[in-house]
Amino acid sequence: MRARSAITVNDRPDAVYSAWRDFECLPRFMDHLESVSVTGHRRSHWVAHGPVGTTVEWDAEITEDVPGERISWRSLEGASVENAGWVHFRPAPGDQGTEVHLELEYSPPGGALGSVVAKLFGEEPNQQVSDDLRRFKQILETGEIARSDGSPLGSRNRNQVHQHDAHPSPDDDQPRTTAGSGPEVRS
Repeated sequence: MRARSAITVNDRPDAVYSAWRDFECLPRFMDHLESVSVTGHRRSHWVAHGPVGTTVEWDAEITEDVPGERISWRSLEGASVENAGWVHFRPAPGDQGTEVHLELEYSPPGGALGSVVAKLFGEEPNQQVSDDLRRFKQILETGEIARSDGSPLGSRNRNQVHQHDAHPSPDDDQPRTTAGSGPEVRS
């Protein structure tokens, strides 16, 4: 599977690169990640939420690191999720911040069946990547991620959605009208 997305962040490329390069902070805005631990100069250990409540882990290595411009990586042999990707940081036109371009390629746990199950549970890769970049932008520009009780995943807890009971409108006993039709007739 392949996922890609881009966003413009209102900050300098070197600052945006530095924020992304701090891998242990990636779970702060990548909801599917539980943790990332740096294990060496170019290596790290990743733990992520898999389909249907599973957890997957892998080790990865940086294959290219150009400060302020690009980071590329790939999973190491034996990974439960084979993956590779890159992120580019480019000055936006008109000195309007930094364009962040992200592309991921991976083999989902469970192969094609795992891919179908993930999509059924709302884990479409391109949407995940877009949402991750949106949260990354919010953190860099405001210092926090805006979350709402009225939206799915309004809290950091993936299994909790705040919902409120529906209540009838105080004017439900009043006759309804439609433009130009007069009062509604009730039986």
